Amino acid sequence: MRLPVYADYNATTPLDERVLEAMLPYLRGEFGNPSSKLHAFGQRAGEAVERARAQVAAFIGAEPGEIVFTSGATESDNLALAGLVRRHVRRKRSGGHLITAATEHPAILESARLLAEHHGLDLTELPVGSDGRVDPDEVAAALRHDTICVSVMAVNNETGVINPVSEISAVCRERSVLFHCDAVQAAAKLDWTVDSFGLDLASVTAHKMYGPKGVGALYLRARGPRARLSPMSAGGGQERGLRPGTLNVAGIVGFGAAAEIARLEGAAERARMAQLGERLEQRLLAIDDARINAPRAHRVPSTLSVSFAGVEAEALIAELPDVALSSGSACASGNGAASHVLSAMAVDERWIFGTLRITLGRYSDDEQCDFIADRVAAAVARVRGQAHAVRVAGGR
Repeated sequence: MRLPVYADYNATTPLDERVLEAMLPYLRGEFGNPSSKLHAFGQRAGEAVERARAQVAAFIGAEPGEIVFTSGATESDNLALAGLVRRHVRRKRSGGHLITAATEHPAILESARLLAEHHGLDLTELPVGSDGRVDPDEVAAALRHDTICVSVMAVNNETGVINPVSEISAVCRERSVLFHCDAVQAAAKLDWTVDSFGLDLASVTAHKMYGPKGVGALYLRARGPRARLSPMSAGGGQERGLRPGTLNVAGIVGFGAAAEIARLEGAAERARMAQLGERLEQRLLAIDDARINAPRAHRVPSTLSVSFAGVEAEALIAELPDVALSSGSACASGNGAASHVLSAMAVDERWIFGTLRITLGRYSDDEQCDFIADRVAAAVARVRGQAHAVRVAGGR
């Protein structure tokens, strides 16, 4: 078994060898610019991009023309919200209102806050229950005549909590309000399509599903209620003018290959993750004063946010050099602040600061799960023992 054992799949996933093989020609001889349509180099690059677009579209149940390639989920999230707001403002509509949830990724929360401040919009950040889920009735109650968009993620990146996305989208559709979903952590972990979720806009990224970093996509519904954006930048007109700039052909090809693998192998992988996640959860809950911060019924099994009373996560991680994991979102790693997700769930601080995020994936197995559980149990015992020794020494 290779050390350290990787258990941070929600931060990023290893590049699947099959994806790398698909990319290699476009890192070597097939170097053409897909915008150069008058010669064979550009034409072949363009064909590769459109093939990948069709693969990504098929994976999420969309049409190829509904896929806009970006540099990743953060850009997709920002393009969705800012593009809708800019269109609203350019049409000189008065007022304006955005709705999101307190547990969203910073790519949504910070973007929504900046847009609200810059354009004088109202912003509603919905609370969540102790289970971490957004209540569709709360969404319905928050909707207004001037609501531009509702944005709620499908699967939380810290806890693995699955939101009732289909119910939320139905509420939005009934009131003719566009619904955007950050589907990054759902992409290869749930069986879904844009129609089953009822999405108007959705963000996905390659590196969370065994593809390369630096490439993502934004789904824009072109059927029924059409999602229309104003571009955030100007340039060569690529990606229907919404995301101008020379396309990352190799990355896009890799994204397409990763999406195709996930489409064909997803069901088997989800079943295996359910078994592995349950195995690891049972082992971790056998540790004294441990808790999982989201109920199994509404959580993807490969994500475990586990808290231990009486310890600090940073101290635990320092005792786990042979396991790669995190104390929360990779985007907030090392900032020392309490998790905004767990705080929104009203988790007590004595649990919050002793929280590890352990996430499994394609290359995890039973042996690794047992190794992780054993190492975490030993680390918790050491850290608690050290804390007890300090308390005893301080009392002398």
